Amino acid sequence: MEMMSTRRPHFGLHLWISISIILFVQSHSFYLPGVAPEDFQKGDLLKVKVNKLTSTKTQLPYSYYSLPYCPPEKIVDSAENLGEVLRGDRIENSPYVFKMREPQMCNVLCRVTLDAKTAKAFREKIDDEYRVNMILDNLPLVVPIRRMDQESAIIYQHGFHVGLKGHYTGTKEEKYFIHNHLAFTVKFHKDPQTESARIVGFEVKPFSIKHEYEGKWSDNTRLATCDPHAKRSVTNSESPLEVEDKKEIIFTYDVDFQESDVKWAYRWDTYLLMADDQIHWFSIVNSLMIVLFLSGMVAMIMLRTLYRDISKYNQLETQEEAQEETGWKLVHGDVFRPPTNSDLLCVYVGTGVQFFGMILVTMMFAVFGFLSPSNRGGLMTAMLLLWVFMGLFAGYSSVRLYKMFKGTEWKKIALRTAFLFPGSVFAVFFVLNALIWGEKSSGAVPFGTMFALVVLWFGISVPLVFVGAYVGFRKPAPEDPVKTNKIPRQIPEQAWYMNPAFSILIGGILPFGAVFIELFFILTSIWLQQFYYIFGFLFIVFVILIITCAEITIVLCYFQLCSEDYLWWWRSYLTSGSSALYLFLYAAFYFFTKLEITKPVSGVLYFGYMLIASYAFFALTGTIGFYACFWFTRLIYSSVKID
Repeated sequence: MEMMSTRRPHFGLHLWISISIILFVQSHSFYLPGVAPEDFQKGDLLKVKVNKLTSTKTQLPYSYYSLPYCPPEKIVDSAENLGEVLRGDRIENSPYVFKMREPQMCNVLCRVTLDAKTAKAFREKIDDEYRVNMILDNLPLVVPIRRMDQESAIIYQHGFHVGLKGHYTGTKEEKYFIHNHLAFTVKFHKDPQTESARIVGFEVKPFSIKHEYEGKWSDNTRLATCDPHAKRSVTNSESPLEVEDKKEIIFTYDVDFQESDVKWAYRWDTYLLMADDQIHWFSIVNSLMIVLFLSGMVAMIMLRTLYRDISKYNQLETQEEAQEETGWKLVHGDVFRPPTNSDLLCVYVGTGVQFFGMILVTMMFAVFGFLSPSNRGGLMTAMLLLWVFMGLFAGYSSVRLYKMFKGTEWKKIALRTAFLFPGSVFAVFFVLNALIWGEKSSGAVPFGTMFALVVLWFGISVPLVFVGAYVGFRKPAPEDPVKTNKIPRQIPEQAWYMNPAFSILIGGILPFGAVFIELFFILTSIWLQQFYYIFGFLFIVFVILIITCAEITIVLCYFQLCSEDYLWWWRSYLTSGSSALYLFLYAAFYFFTKLEITKPVSGVLYFGYMLIASYAFFALTGTIGFYACFWFTRLIYSSVKID
């Protein structure tokens, strides 16, 4: 025990050094911006691209040109990766063209006359609070909003609203107004030696303005409300433009250029700064310290208790004394008996290993900046590809465990590992995609992409699962530390607190407690369309989750064996896996308290995707708990003398 106590500070020191390095990396915005910097000379053309229309109320993205906005001569789709398509991104060209460092005032884009159908489309999008997203030099468009509680604090809203609802003074009738004038600000960082500049910011202030002009409309018509010759610009929305049938909309824009001290490498910092960041950091660190403290206490209790038990069992001198003893040693002849539905357990363990490998590698790439938000869709693409290639480890793990259970039909297990989880997720995804397609949303995955996913699954993942399974079956199975009796031992009646359902539900609370604060920010970034980029803290939370799942499962498994209940296989998986139930319940709580989703289809989408996420979390945490308990039982039963 003295040796253990002298080593503990070194472990703590290494842990703190690791945490400090990750936090240092995180705090210094260490990320790769995703694209090579582009230098612009004065007068160079800057082409603005448009992205999807998004709403936090419906969660259904739409193409920019699904509304009658001014189109270019020819609409061209930008090349999109797999992750972008799955996210619903639809990046296209636009008629907005700027010239570098050459301000423009009151450029007329086009004139559109609404009919009943287009007016209704605009009103629906304004009702659902849709935002227009644009991109310039790979930077998304933001609207700077000054916070009322802090004088100097500015938060950035991604994209500008299509319009707004309001009523005229003295009336109660609600009207719809469209944002038809955009005042763009392009921020640039100039190189003093070469006079070239790089774009480091792209902001806009939208206005609703009823433009006026004399005579009939022509290409040379000058606006009375916005005229560059008279230096008359739009500064407010005092005479807003209503959205009604037969109304004409004149789309205009200004462009201003501002020099900035922000260097190109740090231009994403303002986008990645989250609101209430101090509360965020404090909450996470506080949560991690509590979980670390609990984990340390659990580890100390387990080490001392086991040390005492093993010493006591090994000091027994007579068979009579051994027979008088009760506890985990008495079930040594049954503890490694294969469980019921052992095939299914093997499949789920393999699936969990696949998830663990995918998340671990993704986290490492993300922490070192390779999955920056500026590389749109990069995170989702990486996760999909890693999932496919981790099929090798899934097949190996499931069949190796299957062989330990004396199984011989390894191909059957490999097939079920390759199809059970992906098949069920694909079925749910297909139904959800059909609902999105029914809403005519750009979030619907096209047939070509769906076919590509199937090819990845059947063409790469399934063969890799079989390769891993073959390798796992060829290797000799690990031998049990003790022999299994032919006749199963009767399990004595258990106390109420050792009831399987109760202990399983209790076991999921601590792992969920390790992640629920971080979960709030993850859900916010997904469903409220904010950037998530605190992968340093997320990696630490992931490590804490692993430790917590392992320790809570080991503790409850130890209590179970001490009460002479040897059916630990499935219970060890379900104990930590039950944290997925709390995750889903928290997702439901988040839905009703934080989101303003009103459409039934959007609600079905939310709960459908959160069900998939919870199912994946179940496989991940369950497998961590299972392997911890598996290692623990083998360790303790190989440490005692079995007469």
